[in-house]
Amino acid sequence: MSIFDDLNLLRAFVAIVDSGSISAAARKLRLSQPTLSRQLRSLEDQCGAVLLRRDTHRMSLTEVGHQLLADARALLSLAEESAQRLSNDQTELSGNIRVFSTIDFGQSVISRLISSFIQAHPAVRMELGYSNRPLHMIEEGCDAGILAGALIDERVVARSLGEIRRYLVASPPFLKDHPIPTRPEGLDALPWIALASDQFGGAREVTLYSRNSTQILQVEPVFITEGVTSMREAVRMGLGIAVLPEWLVEEDLVSGRLVRVLPQWRAKSLPAQIIYPVQRRMPLRVKAFIDFATEYMTTVLRLRRDGSD
Repeated sequence: MSIFDDLNLLRAFVAIVDSGSISAAARKLRLSQPTLSRQLRSLEDQCGAVLLRRDTHRMSLTEVGHQLLADARALLSLAEESAQRLSNDQTELSGNIRVFSTIDFGQSVISRLISSFIQAHPAVRMELGYSNRPLHMIEEGCDAGILAGALIDERVVARSLGEIRRYLVASPPFLKDHPIPTRPEGLDALPWIALASDQFGGAREVTLYSRNSTQILQVEPVFITEGVTSMREAVRMGLGIAVLPEWLVEEDLVSGRLVRVLPQWRAKSLPAQIIYPVQRRMPLRVKAFIDFATEYMTTVLRLRRDGSD
C-alpha cells in the first residue's frame, strides 16, 4: 500500500503542520486528538521515517517531512480541484491560497490585491503572511509570494510584475533647515534614513542616476530600519532624507507633505516579482491568482515600457 493511497492521512499531516500542533489540527478537522495521533503514526510507519519532531514546546519538520509536505499539498490540491470541477462544472474558483510578502508591501498594496481577488472569486479563502525569507516561505507550503528584488532559484518560478521606482525624498521643514546642493555631491553630509536589507535597496551606499551620470554616495544613517513605512514616518518628521518607493510616497508627493530631492536624479528601480514553486501541475485557483496579480501589480506599478521616469 502506498502512502498516497489514503488522502485522509495526508490531509491529517498537512493540517498538523499548518495548525502547529496535533490538538489544534484535531479541532480544525473535528477529530479526536488520539485519532489524529494514530493517523500521523500510521503515515510515519508507511514512510519508514519520522516526519515531525515533537517536544513539549515546539514541533518541526524533518527532512523527509519537508519532502512529503510538498507532495501532499500538491496531491490534495489536485484532488480538491478535481472535486470542484465535478461539482461546479468549472464555473467557480474555491479553496485556500497561501500568499506571503514583505510587511510594508503586504499591509498596503498586497492586501488590496487580495481583497480585489476575493471580491472577484467569493468562494476563495486566502492567507497572507510576511517574511523577508522567500524560499523559507515556499518550503513551508505557501502557494506564491510577491516581493521586491530579484530572486533566482531553481526551486521557484519568478514572474516579473514590473519595476518599483524609488525617489530621494525629504520633508519641506527639513529642506528649510538643510540647504540642498544642486548635485548629489554633498548629500552624504546630511542626516540619512536607511533600510537595513540590501535586497530591498538598503545598506549604507546610495547610487543615484541622472540621464547621463551616476553618483555613488557613502552615507552614515542616523536611523536604520527594516521597513520602508517606518522610514517614511521618520522622513515626515523631518529626521532626514531617504530613498523610498514611489508606491509608498506618491500621495505625500502630491499633497506636498514630502518633496523629491534633486528630482532630475533617481535611485535604481527594483524589480518586483511574483514567485511560486516549481511543480508539474498548479491548482486552478493559484494559477488564476498569479494571472490576476500580474495584471493588477503591473497597473499599480505603472510600468513604463520606454524606461522613462
